[in-house]
Amino acid sequence: MKKPMISFENYSFHYRSQAEPTLKNINLTIYEGEKIVIVGHSGSGKSTLAHCINGLVPFSYKGTISGSLKIAGKEAKDQNIFALSALVGTVLQDPDGQFIGLTVGEDIAFSLENDCVETDVMQRRTLEAAKLLDIDHRLTHRVHQLSGGQKQRTALAGVMIDNVPILLFDEPLANLDPAAGKYAIELIDRIHQEAKTTTIIVEHRLEDVLHRKADRIIVMNEGQIVGDMPPNELLASDILAKYTLREPLYITALKHAGCDLPADGGLEHIQKLDIDEFKDKLNHFPNTRAPGKTRHDAAPILELRDLHFSYRNGQQLLKNISTVISKGEMVSIVGKNGTGKTTLAKLLCGFENPAQGRIVYNGEDMTNNTIKEFSLRVGMVMQNPNQMISKHMIFDEVALGLRVRGVPEAEIKQQVNRTLKICGLYPFRNWPVSALSFGQKKRVTIAAILVLKPEVMILDEPTAGQDFRHYTDIMEFLLELNRQGITILMITHDMHLMLEYTSRAIVIGNGTILADDTPANILTDREVTKLAHLKETSLYALAVRAGLEHPREFVQQFIDYDREVRQHGSRNVILS
Repeated sequence: MKKPMISFENYSFHYRSQAEPTLKNINLTIYEGEKIVIVGHSGSGKSTLAHCINGLVPFSYKGTISGSLKIAGKEAKDQNIFALSALVGTVLQDPDGQFIGLTVGEDIAFSLENDCVETDVMQRRTLEAAKLLDIDHRLTHRVHQLSGGQKQRTALAGVMIDNVPILLFDEPLANLDPAAGKYAIELIDRIHQEAKTTTIIVEHRLEDVLHRKADRIIVMNEGQIVGDMPPNELLASDILAKYTLREPLYITALKHAGCDLPADGGLEHIQKLDIDEFKDKLNHFPNTRAPGKTRHDAAPILELRDLHFSYRNGQQLLKNISTVISKGEMVSIVGKNGTGKTTLAKLLCGFENPAQGRIVYNGEDMTNNTIKEFSLRVGMVMQNPNQMISKHMIFDEVALGLRVRGVPEAEIKQQVNRTLKICGLYPFRNWPVSALSFGQKKRVTIAAILVLKPEVMILDEPTAGQDFRHYTDIMEFLLELNRQGITILMITHDMHLMLEYTSRAIVIGNGTILADDTPANILTDREVTKLAHLKETSLYALAVRAGLEHPREFVQQFIDYDREVRQHGSRNVILS
């Protein structure tokens, strides 16, 4: 009989600062050696559930507990956080929140050093962990110099170096490119299998997590568990759609085509599907040929002419970057972690100066302009919200830019409240920023820039850590701004965002532009996806497996159809 490792019995938790309990009557048992995935929209209670398991609740986040939670047979509230840390290793959603060492090597080795492990053993194990995560070439680098994905891998190595029986991952894919995310899931699975750990993954990117087998998926909504079942059973149901959670794209495509999905039909991975029973309906999926998204022929608003950039140590990161962005375009900038995407954005905002080349805005050379001069035309939302927030209260943070510009207070209130509603933050407008989750902080920083309505907006991972509901709200708002003439550039690892919302994608790799084409063409080009650490969309894989005549057109056709269905709030199937 399996041994229970985590047992919630009639468990509720009420934060001191909240009017209502965040967790309500949770009954859940996770057994030794299981791999569990927890999904739910932002504010559903999934992160709080994770915090209860690792001891942050109630030892760091204070509140009232009722019911029982046992970890490895011991009542959690009777332990201390040090004792629980020997049982549960956690990788936080915000990697900056768990760094201790100044360098990558120091941070990975911290727990071993704390346990007085001999130096030669500590160095060997640190190097082994770093190699597993492909971060060994950065051991002497300071953690604040790393990209978001490199920080995530460093945090992962720092937890995996300890032999704890329970591993907890809070959105481990949030800052990783698709290839790195796939590798991370494979690595987590390998450690789960080899070390026999009990593994819990809290994540929005369900399709990516299901790249490797999971035992159960827990669905949370409003502090309660509304689903607890094997992946196949969940994917065959409408539970994810009911609670506005993103299904794997190929599952949604099969449902749109009217396919009956069996609960035991290998649905958790596209390669396990019995595709023959679905071919007929896929071939009769609405076959009105979707027009390909075309490039803008409007006047150029931003021109990059032979840009080069090197760090002070002489390392060249960008070279020969030349492209033209037209007024009113909505463009994705994609590529693997650490390839220079964020650095390019910093050049376009005046945060960094190119070693060579020119940045031309509306025909005017802005290469040597000040940050203030850039800010009047270009707004940027950074990947890490903690690097942008400067006010204690949410309303004040979003209002800051308008106040600096001298906007009347009545108009500020109107504009800020409108933006907060779009970003799903209006109910929290009088909250302190410190009370928010990482994903909610991200929405605050997006709101603080959106409210200023710049002519060019650059967003670094705008939807990282967002559930599908808020992802859609934010992207629809950005699309509306784009329709009003604002040019939008988005650095993203979200291939669905790239497909659905942008007509053009610029692929950065090896310091230069590898491709500049429509998203559908890029994500169906295996050579480009491999070079840039992108992920071939499962829609294309589905179309190829089904033997469809025009698999690329099928990808765009599905994206357009799915968008139409979601906008009208129904799932009516149109068959030709």
